[in-house]
Amino acid sequence: MTEGEYRYDFGDTAGLTPLTKMYTLGHDFIPAGIHAGGLRYHGDSAIISALYDKGIIEAVAYHQTEVFDAALQFARTEGIIPAPESSHAIRSAIDEALKAKEAGEEKVILFGLSGNGYFDMTAYDSYLKEGLKDYDFMLACSDEEK
Repeated sequence: MTEGEYRYDFGDTAGLTPLTKMYTLGHDFIPAGIHAGGLRYHGDSAIISALYDKGIIEAVAYHQTEVFDAALQFARTEGIIPAPESSHAIRSAIDEALKAKEAGEEKVILFGLSGNGYFDMTAYDSYLKEGLKDYDFMLACSDEEK
């Protein structure tokens, strides 16, 4: 959502599904070789895209090391190893809490923990061994998309 365009696109790389209006990087987008869990899809849901387009919700992008840093902080605090997908929301919740603390505001922050990270232990291991690298999304785009 932070880098895509709001337009009609296919939901699959073959271009066989019906066109859906969404924020998309293009159905032929090939992402960088990072640990992304289930986050390799080129677009966002129609309803989420419409809410973002109308300014009702916001979107934030994080590098994977920031996400895993938040995931480990959460695991050490709550005793739950979160899935990397959920850890994006955790990173944002932590950032929002720090902003509120800095501003002297009291806020209620809600996020969705949608899964555990038990199938992602090799990614956690890579992170702890400093093997995960951050990439700019544009590195994965073709020259035409840039």
